[in-house]
Amino acid sequence: MRSTKKDNRYYFGMKAYIGVEKRPEHAGRKVVWRIAARRSTYQKHGKRSVLYRVKRRIEKAKAQMRAKVEHPFRVIKRQFGYVKVRFHGLAKNTAQLVTLFALSNLWMARKHLRVAGEVRP
Repeated sequence: MRSTKKDNRYYFGMKAYIGVEKRPEHAGRKVVWRIAARRSTYQKHGKRSVLYRVKRRIEKAKAQMRAKVEHPFRVIKRQFGYVKVRFHGLAKNTAQLVTLFALSNLWMARKHLRVAGEVRP
């Protein structure tokens, strides 16, 4: 994912990427790694400290962002059964994925649409 400033890149990841900024192949890069920290890194400060609260808010924001991104993929896999990808050509696969993501948006908004009276049960 690219940021608005030139040459700055942001990476969001999970546990597999912990410590990736210390690897020798990434030594000279100008990268901001947005990777979830382990709880032990901020729990050692004590629950009443300001640093603990700030770090916990930051980690919560990262988790919320990751959940928002991953939820449509869960809907596509579990609700619509799109687990294995079969190659039918780039155009057909792209059209199918675009349709599935549009349907997943409707699936996730179904309760709000019912309340508004736009969708029949």
